[in-house]
Amino acid sequence: MPTTTSTDTPNHVRRKGLRDFYEDPSVPVASGTPRSLAQARMLAEALGPATRHTSTVLDIGCGDGTAAATAAPLLTGHRIIGVDWSQDALRRARTRVPYAIRGELADGGLPFRSESADAVLFSEVIEHLVDPDSALDEIHRVLRPGGHLMLSTPNLAAWYNRALLLAGVQPVFSEVSLRGIHGRPGTEVVGHLRLYTARALREFVAASGFEVVRLRGAPFHGVPRPLRPLDRLACAAPSAASILLLHARRT
Repeated sequence: MPTTTSTDTPNHVRRKGLRDFYEDPSVPVASGTPRSLAQARMLAEALGPATRHTSTVLDIGCGDGTAAATAAPLLTGHRIIGVDWSQDALRRARTRVPYAIRGELADGGLPFRSESADAVLFSEVIEHLVDPDSALDEIHRVLRPGGHLMLSTPNLAAWYNRALLLAGVQPVFSEVSLRGIHGRPGTEVVGHLRLYTARALREFVAASGFEVVRLRGAPFHGVPRPLRPLDRLACAAPSAASILLLHARRT
């Protein structure tokens, strides 16, 4: 639904759809560098040197291109293509990556042939989707057999969220509104619709036709500075880490 433009309409009555929300330049579309680096290292290890084979890597939901640009030095010789449906995000991504094109996981699918990609980066996207099942079906379609999926998403069961729930506080990463923060720490609305624990993510990805190879933890850049050492320590136990990094292969 388009945003009401009448100046006589109070703010609390105005309606804003998801598409309008993600086309808003003020909505954050970048990912944290530590998570992007860890994910890129996992992918570089899986793909191997480009001297053996030049791989096509799709960064689906590339946002402003930060994650792809962070990964590029570790994936020298491989071709990275950023994909997003937000025109505003694509304008920013094209300043960071050589290839950035418009595509969707719904409404006709991605503009790629079946089994045409060697790897997919799916960074901090799945938590924003209404229909994650169809999204993984489409990723499965474009990946060649044995192709790699590198997925990252916030962890509902992060160590501090467990404490917050015990105290009756809404967990970090979860949101009850697209208009403001209610009942949880933080100041930014980022549009999260779904959250996963490590176990739920493993089961969901496996049920979508992938073999889970590895699950790692990564820190969250939004953790207050005094707590960051604890957040890094929690990465040793992915089920309690801030961010879940999952490597899976198309079976």
